[in-house]
Amino acid sequence: MEKIRNCVYELRPLMFMVTVQVVFAGANVLFKLAANDGMSLRVIVAYRFVFATVFMMPLALIVERKRPKLTWTVLLQAFLCGLLGGSLSQNLYLESLALTSATFASAMFNLIPAVTFVLAVAFRMEKLCLNTMSGKAKVLGTLIGLGGAMLFTFYNGIQLNILSTHLDLLHHYGQATAGLAASSHVASPNHVLGALAALGSCITFALWLIVQTKMSEKYPCHYTSTALMCVMGAIQSLTYALCTEKDWSQWRLGWNVRLLTVAYAGILASGLMYMLISLCVRIRGPLYASIFNPLLLVLVAFAGSLFLEEKLYLGSVLGAVLIVLGLYIVLWGKGKELKKMTQLMPSTSPQITEQIEIIVTSPTCLKGLSEGLEAKEANSRRDRIEEKELMDVENASN
Repeated sequence: MEKIRNCVYELRPLMFMVTVQVVFAGANVLFKLAANDGMSLRVIVAYRFVFATVFMMPLALIVERKRPKLTWTVLLQAFLCGLLGGSLSQNLYLESLALTSATFASAMFNLIPAVTFVLAVAFRMEKLCLNTMSGKAKVLGTLIGLGGAMLFTFYNGIQLNILSTHLDLLHHYGQATAGLAASSHVASPNHVLGALAALGSCITFALWLIVQTKMSEKYPCHYTSTALMCVMGAIQSLTYALCTEKDWSQWRLGWNVRLLTVAYAGILASGLMYMLISLCVRIRGPLYASIFNPLLLVLVAFAGSLFLEEKLYLGSVLGAVLIVLGLYIVLWGKGKELKKMTQLMPSTSPQITEQIEIIVTSPTCLKGLSEGLEAKEANSRRDRIEEKELMDVENASN
């Protein structure tokens, strides 16, 4: 029973991040349904963080009643987390969707593991260590995952009908009226600007993982830190949406898919899942959390095939296999790295303990050593006196 408990404890980060990607996949499906219903994506982002704030603030006050005092440094980190991981990254991603295409934006978003890896090495949160097996595995796994994501996005191949359920939720909400669907097929003259927006979304999300790691070290109250991030993200996204969205009918919510989307995205995707991500980056680091991002592409594709009557192609399956393979290689490398660290720790600590025990618990040894040194010193001094006396006697006789 103890082994099972320890195994589950070690698998916590893996289970957390898989759960996060599953919930994010559900949010993406609901985003598509809300966009097809005509809801503005900027308004979705704003409502998302408002619902997250309303849910996380009371939860943090109840669960973490005893917590460290808030400092200006923690508030600044919360502001940056809300900006980088919330309002800015989400709105940049949506702008890239409008200016380029959904295919291009999703492909660029899968660069997050590579960008996070570079930033983590630059900030000395990860060691490159190409001369070790664990370092090579992390680099190789990241590259394989990126290759799988690109193959998934840009290569179709033959069509597969193995997961078709003939269930099309989009049919119940009409045809797409938002710019999201149109952008998947129509090229925009501002393609370069859209590419920069997509790249900016990747960089800001990766930077959020770095800042979140620092914040988790300084303020290890994950419910409270997530609530603060949601508050900051709500203020920023509301300000942006109010300044850019002039149609007030977009803010109206009813008992429909719009309310379901913002409630699900706020309470689960932005509230509880951001808390799990912050906990995971504290345990395993930012690279571990980012490497699961391409898994979202796989889950959304399979969910779309099941519930939205979207087509599934051979390239999607091959890309999914490479993504999972790359993820496994990175996890193997991280496991080897952690195992090596745990093996090094016991080899140094017993020596220190043994030295402390000799110094503290063995005063008689120190006393005997001191007496022996004093006796040796006295004998040496006596020998020198005797030699001097003999020399004096010889000089007197001469």
